[in-house]
Amino acid sequence: MPPSANIYDAPIAHKAEGPDPYAWLQERDTDPVLDYLKAENHYQETQTADQAGLRESLFEEIKGRILETDLSLPSPWGPYLYYTRTTAGDEYARHYRCPRPADDSLQLDESQEQLLLDPNELAKGGFFSLGAFSISPDHQRLAYSIDSTGDEIYTLFVKELSNGRVSELEFEDCDGSMTWANDSLTLFFAELDDTHRPHKLYRYRLDGTAAEEVFHEPDGRFFLHCYRSSSELQLLLALGSKTTSEVWILDAEQPHQGFTCVAPRREGHEYDVDHGALDGQWSWFIRTNRDGINFALYHADDTGMAPTEEQWQNLIPHSHLTMIDGMSLNAGAMTLSLRVGGLPVIEVHPQDLPSYRVQLPDAAYSLHVQNSLEFASQRIRLRYEALNRPAQIRQLDLATGEQKVLKQTPVLGPFDADAYVSQRLWATAPDGTQVPISLVVKREALGQPTPLYLYGYGAYGESLDPWFSHARLSLLDRGVAFAIAHVRGGGELGEAWYRAGKQEHKHNTFSDFIACAEHLTANGYTTAPQLAISGGSAGGLLIGAVLNQRPELFGVAIAEVPFVDVLNTMLDPDLPLTVTEYDEWGNPEEPGVYERIKAYAPYENVTAQAYPATLVIAGYNDSRVQYWEAAKWVAKLRATKTDTNPLLLKTELGAGHGGMSGRYQGLRDVALEYAFVFKVLGIA
Repeated sequence: MPPSANIYDAPIAHKAEGPDPYAWLQERDTDPVLDYLKAENHYQETQTADQAGLRESLFEEIKGRILETDLSLPSPWGPYLYYTRTTAGDEYARHYRCPRPADDSLQLDESQEQLLLDPNELAKGGFFSLGAFSISPDHQRLAYSIDSTGDEIYTLFVKELSNGRVSELEFEDCDGSMTWANDSLTLFFAELDDTHRPHKLYRYRLDGTAAEEVFHEPDGRFFLHCYRSSSELQLLLALGSKTTSEVWILDAEQPHQGFTCVAPRREGHEYDVDHGALDGQWSWFIRTNRDGINFALYHADDTGMAPTEEQWQNLIPHSHLTMIDGMSLNAGAMTLSLRVGGLPVIEVHPQDLPSYRVQLPDAAYSLHVQNSLEFASQRIRLRYEALNRPAQIRQLDLATGEQKVLKQTPVLGPFDADAYVSQRLWATAPDGTQVPISLVVKREALGQPTPLYLYGYGAYGESLDPWFSHARLSLLDRGVAFAIAHVRGGGELGEAWYRAGKQEHKHNTFSDFIACAEHLTANGYTTAPQLAISGGSAGGLLIGAVLNQRPELFGVAIAEVPFVDVLNTMLDPDLPLTVTEYDEWGNPEEPGVYERIKAYAPYENVTAQAYPATLVIAGYNDSRVQYWEAAKWVAKLRATKTDTNPLLLKTELGAGHGGMSGRYQGLRDVALEYAFVFKVLGIA
C-alpha cells in the first residue's frame, strides 16, 4: 500500500482559502515529515524493484556512449592554458593549467601541468556543487566556492597557487559569486538575505582587512550580481528584477572607490552594460529595451565617468523581427546573439569590415558564444549542437568568418547522426498562434505512430533550443521519438513570446503544450497512450497544470522538482524567491491575481478523475522549489484520483534543486525515469 498523508491530517489553515489537510508536510525536519518522505521513497523503491535490472542496463548503456576519460579544450589566458580533465570512475572533472606555448598553439605540456582543484577529493562522496572558479588577474590565486548540501548557500575559499595553501573565508550565507579586482588582492562577494536573495555586496582584501559592505539592495524584487567587463578594466554591479534593471560601475584598478550608477532604474526599463573598444577607443556598450521590447544597442565614449543616458548613441536600432539577446566584445569585433524566427543567430560586427551572420548546417539547433577568450583575441568559440548532432566547439575567426571545429563531443559505439531525423513542426494554439515543436526520431520510425517523449518548460523567457543527449539515444534507439514544445512563456521567439506566457497570459503556456500534444497525435507521430510528458521546476508546473486539464492526452508523466503549490507559495513572502517572482506570476494578495493563479495552480485543481502514471522527483534541500510542493501534490493526487495507475514520489534527502551531484548519479537518475516510462508504455 502507498503511504497515507492523512494520518496527520488535522485541518491546518494555510495561506489560500480554506483548510489544507497536507500543510503539515511543510513542518520541515520533524519526525512525522521525515518518516513520511522516507516511506514514500520506500514505496517508490518497492514499486520499481522489478525495473532494477533495466535501470542498471540503461545506466551501463548510457555510460558506454560517454568518453569517461576526456580533456576539455584548453582556454588561453595570460601565460597559461586552463582546462579540465575527466577520469573514468570519477564524478567530477579536475581543473588544471600548464604554461602557454610560445607558438600560441593549444598543445599541452603535461610535464608542467599544475592541478588547481580536485572536486572529487573535496566532495568526499557527498553532495558537491562548485560555484565560483575564479583565477586572479595575476594568476597567483584561485577563488572558489562550494555548496555541500544542495541548498545553494556557499562557503568561500582562496587558494595560493604557488604553495597550495587554502584559506576558508569566514563569511556566511554567501551566494557563491567571487569577483576579483585588478590588484589580485580585492574580492567582491554577495550575501543572501532570509529569502535566499543576493542583497548585499561586500569588498574584502586578502591582507586581513575586515570585509566592508559596499552595496545593499533593499527591494525584495531585485537580485544583485557583480562581474568583470570584457575589457577586464571595469567591475559592473547589475541589479535586476524580472522587469527592471540598474547597473553600477567601478574602475577595476581602483577597487577601494565606490560604484557609480549608469542609469537609475525606472519600472520596465531593462538594460545591461559592457566595456570594450570601438574604433580604437575605449567605449561603453549598452543593450536596452527603452526603444522596444526586442532591445537596441547603444554605445558611449569612456570619459572616466559613468555614461548617462543622454550620452548614449545608437549602434543597432530596435527591430520588431529580431531580438538582441546578448553581446560579446573583443578588441577587434562585437558579436551579437540574436533570436530570429525561433532560432539563435550569431551576428559579427568586425571593426572596419562588413557585418555577417554565422552559417550553420541544421534547420533546428542550439548555438551560443561559449568563450570569447581573451579580449585581444581575434577568435571566439561557439558551441553548436542539434537534436541529432553532438555538441561541437567551433572556432570562429572574427575578421574572416572562417569556422573550424576544434572538438566534437564523442559518442562511443555505433552512432550515425544521419540515422536520426530532426524536424521543426508547428502546432496551432486555440487562439491561432503557431507554436514551434522540435522533434527527433530514428529514420525508420518516421511515418508511423511511435512512443514519444514530449518535454516543456515555458517560463522566465528561457529558450529551450534543441540539444544533443547521450542518454536520449536510449529512447531513440528503442523507437521512441523525442520532442520539445516551445511554448509561450519561453524566449524562443523573442520578448513578445515570453510576455505572452506570463502573468495574466500564463494560460497560453498550458494551452500551447496541449496544442503540441494534439498536433503530434493528430498527425500520426504518436498516440495518447504512447505519449510521455516531462518538465522540471516551472516546467513541473506546466506538467501539473496540463494533467489536470487534459489527463486523457497522456500516457505517462515525469515531474522534477515541480512548482505545483504555486498559490500557497506566492502567498508566503517569507519563502525564498517569492517576492522576486511577483513579476513572473503576479502577487496573489491582489484579488484578481489570486483568482487567476488559483484557476491553474496544479495543487488547487486536482480533481476526482483518472490521471496517467506519474513519477515525481523532489530535493529536500531545494531552496527554489520547496520539497513539500511535490509531497503535498502527490498526497492530494493519491487521495483524489480515480485510477490505479502508478503514482510515485522520490525525495532526494541530500540534494537540492538540481538533484544529486556527480555525473554518474545523474545518469542513474535518467535511467530511473526512462525505466519508468518504458514499463508504463510497454517498451521492451
